[in-house]
Amino acid sequence: MRFYLSILTLFLSLSVLAQEEVVEKKILVDSLYREDQFYLNFTYNTLQNLEGINQSKFSSGFCIGFLRDMPVNKSRTIAFATGLGYSLNIYNDNLYQNKIDVNGVGNQNSYELLTSDVFFDKNKTSLHYLDLPIEFRWRSSTPESHRFWRIYTGFKLSYLISDRYKFVNDVQTKIYKSNADLNKFQYGCYMAAGWNTWNFYAYYGLSPIYKSAKINGENIKLSTFNLGLQFYIL
Repeated sequence: MRFYLSILTLFLSLSVLAQEEVVEKKILVDSLYREDQFYLNFTYNTLQNLEGINQSKFSSGFCIGFLRDMPVNKSRTIAFATGLGYSLNIYNDNLYQNKIDVNGVGNQNSYELLTSDVFFDKNKTSLHYLDLPIEFRWRSSTPESHRFWRIYTGFKLSYLISDRYKFVNDVQTKIYKSNADLNKFQYGCYMAAGWNTWNFYAYYGLSPIYKSAKINGENIKLSTFNLGLQFYIL
């Protein structure tokens, strides 16, 4: 019996030592952690510089991507990050788009504002972008826990990869794609701040959505300001 107790005691001792070694190795690896993560956000999009343009219904946004974390201090609470993402911005408003013949050249874009007495069920522009975010990060994370406060601020460059305009009323449906009047490149500043998974998100566009669209000879200077929630997944 003593022999079996000695074997059991030896086994338990070796097991404890092995666990301690695993924990030490785990902590050693975690002490060099990175907050590499996928991100996902949902926003409400508000147009700026309206000049007579009115938003109608709910204008939504969606974004998903991946960021590579690059800590710059020993405690790894300060870092830079960059990555790649995709975003979709939808705007419902009264900016009507049409194709007309100008000086013998057909299919030229024309814009006008729909007044309140004009019925329409849908007047929507959908913009798809490839995003390149670059951000500065502060967080209260530690090697032992990934539940922490964060404030991430950054700059985002976006490239328009697809666009679609759709108008629907009781007599017709119009769909236009590949609008040459849209800016191919968009850029702006953003911030994500919060606790753990839930974070407040804001993006302010610094460039106009359109580059050459006009109403009555005046340039359309619309830009965007998006508010919503951002989620991080390790």
